[in-house]
Amino acid sequence: MNSNIARRWFLSQCGVGLGAAALSQLSGSARAFADSHSDSLASQPAQRPATAKAVIHLFMAGAPSQLELFDEKPTLTQFEGRPLPKSVIGDQRYAFIQPDAAVLGPQFKFAKHGQSGAQISEAMPHLARIADDICLIKSMHTDQFNHAPAQIFLNSGFSQPGRPCIGSWALYGLGAETQDLPAFVVMSTGAGLSGGAALWSSGFLPGVYNGVQFRSQGDPILNVNNPAGVSEQLQGDTFALINQLNRERMKVVHDPEIATRIASFEMAARLQTSAPELMDLKKESQHTLDLYGCDPDKPSFARACLLARRMVERGVRFINIYHSGWDAHSNVKGNVQNNCNTTDQASAALVKDLRDRGLLDETLVVWGGEFGRTPMVESNAALGRSLGRDHHPQAFTMWMAGGGVKPGMTLGATDDFGFHVVEAPVHVHDLQATMLHLMGLDHERLTFHHAGRDFRLTDVHGHVVHDILA
Repeated sequence: MNSNIARRWFLSQCGVGLGAAALSQLSGSARAFADSHSDSLASQPAQRPATAKAVIHLFMAGAPSQLELFDEKPTLTQFEGRPLPKSVIGDQRYAFIQPDAAVLGPQFKFAKHGQSGAQISEAMPHLARIADDICLIKSMHTDQFNHAPAQIFLNSGFSQPGRPCIGSWALYGLGAETQDLPAFVVMSTGAGLSGGAALWSSGFLPGVYNGVQFRSQGDPILNVNNPAGVSEQLQGDTFALINQLNRERMKVVHDPEIATRIASFEMAARLQTSAPELMDLKKESQHTLDLYGCDPDKPSFARACLLARRMVERGVRFINIYHSGWDAHSNVKGNVQNNCNTTDQASAALVKDLRDRGLLDETLVVWGGEFGRTPMVESNAALGRSLGRDHHPQAFTMWMAGGGVKPGMTLGATDDFGFHVVEAPVHVHDLQATMLHLMGLDHERLTFHHAGRDFRLTDVHGHVVHDILA
């Protein structure tokens, strides 16, 4: 007798057919998801009153220098060329500089802006004009000091791949507001990302909660349009057959990834109509295009920001825009200036555009990188580096706008050297807890059972930063 047939017969006679055996391996949460797969992305009630219906996260990958942008430190000018006092640096070690490296003074002038008096450098003239619309958090700190772990940590609350990112947690808790576009969209400008696709992965959550990456040019998603020779009738018949087979298999094995496959096919069909309409920026007024500094035919950070606003209008829940290239190990002044030239106008335009359209109050905009830069200079002739700054996890700055955040506010402070947080520290887990709170989710109650225990985005850490809530 064929051994495979014998095994199947034995298992079926024991009352544990292959489908039942597979089902028995599913956790309680996964099985519950599989049993209700048709409603997996249906809109769900929030756990608490929400102020943000959507989130746009402008992730400045590579870590912008807070000392050139938001955190003015005249003391650095006074100490330039000399090492930091040992009482400040302690036993801290760095990858590319020695502890006794000389201090580098700020490379840009600062001024106070708006009625709030927010300190913003001359490198960001557009952001300075909306100073009263944003909340600066100058006391951010993280546990990670290398790019990939820090980027993954800020997105998923853990330093290694495999955990769900915050966008996936939002979908898991709230579902989708639109059926015509993915509820969680990812766009990337600039160079590659150290953290890779782990930054928008659903991790151990079902794959239906993954972020969907849109390309910067051409079709937003590959293979959405029919290939030559495939009619709408043929496509419709094919989808119907595949859907029927998937659903029959789902009844047998209750595998949540089959639900993901079903949802993906259904979304692909809808995207054939919705994606071209979304991506057609020529319908925007010239005033709007000029506001963002956007050429509708050319991929850019500005184009991504304008698309993000259009996505919010169409019900997309969570949008990541990654702009990499901020890793200023050399020529920090040139690095900051070049990246600000690319991102400053569009970032400010996004906030202003949302505000003018009445969308800012219900849309949370978050801007920042994975950590900060050192007060000390990085110069290494062997590596061709000079006048740069190394990675600095102890202190950095982010800003937020809309979605229930107090406008025109500055939270936190660092010491005279910008080295340590000395007032109102905000850990990455605190930021994540606050973002979920604004979306109507309790970071301690939003859990998923996996590998024998309940996991959450902030795991066993994190506190909502109530001081910045409107």
